Amino acid sequence: MTVGQDEWFWHVLALALGGRTVLELKASMEQVEFERWRHFYVLHPFDDLHRFHRPAALAAAAMNGDLRAGLDFLTRPIQTAEEDADEATLKAFGLGKLKES
Repeated sequence: MTVGQDEWFWHVLALALGGRTVLELKASMEQVEFERWRHFYVLHPFDDLHRFHRPAALAAAAMNGDLRAGLDFLTRPIQTAEEDADEATLKAFGLGKLKES
């Protein structure tokens, strides 16, 4: 599958719309609607590369120009105050850290 070709775009569209497989979309969507989605995508890209990865890379590069450190920062696990309290309680009982799921 090659980026930019129809088969690739069917998968991008299925992920973006959700709830249907590629085959279900193909069966329910007329070619003219598919072409309109492609045109919309050219104007307003909605795949993960454009929605998440490029903005993350831009933010990371803005952090002292260290792209790797920025991406690491953006993808680190979020730890809430409740998790901190749980960790402290387990440590008090000598049980160590919670296992990551």
